[in-house]
Amino acid sequence: MVKIVKHTLELVKFSHTLFAMPFALTAMFYAKRQVPPWPLFLKIFACLILARTAAMAFNRLVDAPLDAKNPRTVNRHLPAGILSKPYVIGLVVVSSLLFIVTTYFINPLSFWLSPLALLIVLGYSLTKRFTHYTQLFLGLSLSIAPIAAWIAVTGKIETPPLLLGIAVLFWVAGFDIIYSTQDYEFDRQHSLKSLVVLMGPKRALLLSRLFHLIFWVILGLFAYFMDLYWLGWVGSLFVGVILMAEHSLLKLDQPKKITAAFFTANGILSVVYFVMVSLDLFLHVPS
Repeated sequence: MVKIVKHTLELVKFSHTLFAMPFALTAMFYAKRQVPPWPLFLKIFACLILARTAAMAFNRLVDAPLDAKNPRTVNRHLPAGILSKPYVIGLVVVSSLLFIVTTYFINPLSFWLSPLALLIVLGYSLTKRFTHYTQLFLGLSLSIAPIAAWIAVTGKIETPPLLLGIAVLFWVAGFDIIYSTQDYEFDRQHSLKSLVVLMGPKRALLLSRLFHLIFWVILGLFAYFMDLYWLGWVGSLFVGVILMAEHSLLKLDQPKKITAAFFTANGILSVVYFVMVSLDLFLHVPS
């Protein structure tokens, strides 16, 4: 049982929840500029975990035949036979149903939008078959997190979470371009589509920089719109510094540096931003 739990957490890359979670928590705190009641907090947290589990399990399911052919992914759980296909199908179904049920106990708008949210986060995994803009679809799927968290607290769709969602879209699309450079040759050989395949790795990395610049600018707009104090602005500045460090690490011929840029830099970025804007809110330190 312990091994199954361990392998399941590895399958869905549970540690990568760190990427979008801080932005969702930021939206949740700023929706009413306070920590929501604990029951609501736990329901929102559960929805984030369940939606991501369903999305990642579905991704591993539909990509299993490709993963079995790719030297970089051949040891993943499905192609390696560590977890069975029926188990992963069950994981997708159960996570999806629990997600919808949990939204029912949050508010009506969250519940009625939950199937659309699932359609987007699950649908991303199919996009590489028919569009080169797959990185933007991945960004869209993660951009839902802050918007959904805001809706869960307020029951409304408003401008601030849309800004934060658009920022996350460009942030995620930018770092997924970086990650996808590792599979450029494999994707070309198997007729898979992405911005990296469309543009080539070097030009795609320039687009990644542009996406991250847009992300940083929109974070500034969010800070302005929410009237953040100096700690929040310092958090946004740190994001810019981390992004520059991330892109300075990149060496297309050194996969370990791509991994460092993808995992380390973006994990640090999201946590630093969340900590700074949270301190800005709760300490309310004027400039």
